[in-house]
Amino acid sequence: MKETASSLDKLYMELGGWSAPDSIVSGITTKYNGVSKAPFDSLNMGLHVGDEPKDVIQNRELLAEAIQFPLDQWVLGEQVHGTEIAVVTKQEAGRGSRDLADSLPAVDGLITKEKGILLSAFFADCVPLYFFDATSGWIGMAHAGWRGTVADMAGKMVRALCAQGADKGNLQAMIGPCISKQRYEVDDRIVQQIPVQFHNKVLKSHAQERYQLDLQELNRLYLQQAGIEYGNILIAPYCTYDSPAFYSHREDQGKTGRMIGFIGMKEEQV
Repeated sequence: MKETASSLDKLYMELGGWSAPDSIVSGITTKYNGVSKAPFDSLNMGLHVGDEPKDVIQNRELLAEAIQFPLDQWVLGEQVHGTEIAVVTKQEAGRGSRDLADSLPAVDGLITKEKGILLSAFFADCVPLYFFDATSGWIGMAHAGWRGTVADMAGKMVRALCAQGADKGNLQAMIGPCISKQRYEVDDRIVQQIPVQFHNKVLKSHAQERYQLDLQELNRLYLQQAGIEYGNILIAPYCTYDSPAFYSHREDQGKTGRMIGFIGMKEEQV
């Protein structure tokens, strides 16, 4: 992330550190500078959390104007904590941008090579995964909670992108802000679904049959296992639980808004 003294009170934070041309727009929204009322104050992007729909759409319009990507170019999935991935074309432009029921059904991962499409997903502690290959022009956006993470959403995104023509050797991945290891406690039921070879790298025993889980590191390990170069994987430093800039489902005990993570390629200017 591009961190500045005032970065945490802006409408959104840009992704930084990877080699992307100016035509690539990517980032994640904060909680700030929107119109939603408590407990969703103020830049809630989710239509599915009980906020006033008109406020959510106004918040989305604020972001659309800021990044110069109109809502009719956004594409959103339903997000069911699964690992289904959709290949997005211009035909899907606008899906889910103004109507929850119009989202791509049962999809947590989106990939495209189309210019003028903004791939988008919602977060409030779960892991945002961003992908970009400068060689082929393929991009991707995925939502990975603990279920998606242990089910290898990261690796499945890599394989889906490469199946469409992305170059694994040039594919870059960004693991965005999510809940940190220090704040994320899980039980043995979840631990048993994590590959044993990863346990000592992502888990810390915290209490009887309770563990702290590093979701970012687990996703990084899955990306490396899928063949992404270590130097092509970047990790954002922020914890959504601790940072006042982000919504946190766990900290706010479920009654909270959602950030939106996004990546898109602008159409060439004529």
